[in-house]
Amino acid sequence: MTTLVVYESMFGNTREIAQAVARGLAPRGSVEVLEIGELRDLPSDLELLVVGGPTHAFGMSRPQSRQDARTKSPDGEVVSDGAGLREVLAGLHRLRKPIPAAVFDTKVRKPLTGSAGKGAAKALKAAGFRLIADPEDFGVQGTMGPLEPGEVERAEAWGAHLSTLLASASQH
Repeated sequence: MTTLVVYESMFGNTREIAQAVARGLAPRGSVEVLEIGELRDLPSDLELLVVGGPTHAFGMSRPQSRQDARTKSPDGEVVSDGAGLREVLAGLHRLRKPIPAAVFDTKVRKPLTGSAGKGAAKALKAAGFRLIADPEDFGVQGTMGPLEPGEVERAEAWGAHLSTLLASASQH
């Protein structure tokens, strides 16, 4: 199984979740973790694509929300300094055959915080991916984090669960 976990992260929280998801998926086969700016092409043997990003202003980040994140960073630096999930997913070519996919986001869990995951899921469906799970949210404590207690472990368990869902789907 070849799996690609692609993430966008401002302060490192989403990257940490992406790495945990990859650890959960690793027993099943080859897993590569890429920051969104490192994604060039989808591998020809891709069996599962997992994407994740931070929730900004009720959805996926935008150039302005990424600039706002830079101003909040103590050193003006962020992990993902280029195009975000919104732009990259919008530029995906429509698939000839559906590839399984899953989506996660990180967000402050307050009422009405929105979800980057829902927008990413919609973009992946439009590109012809087949979602094997509902978007998963992972909580952060405040805009810059850290992650809520237990979220890294939950992300690893979610990655293992995705392996199970993928195995089950391939048997049908």
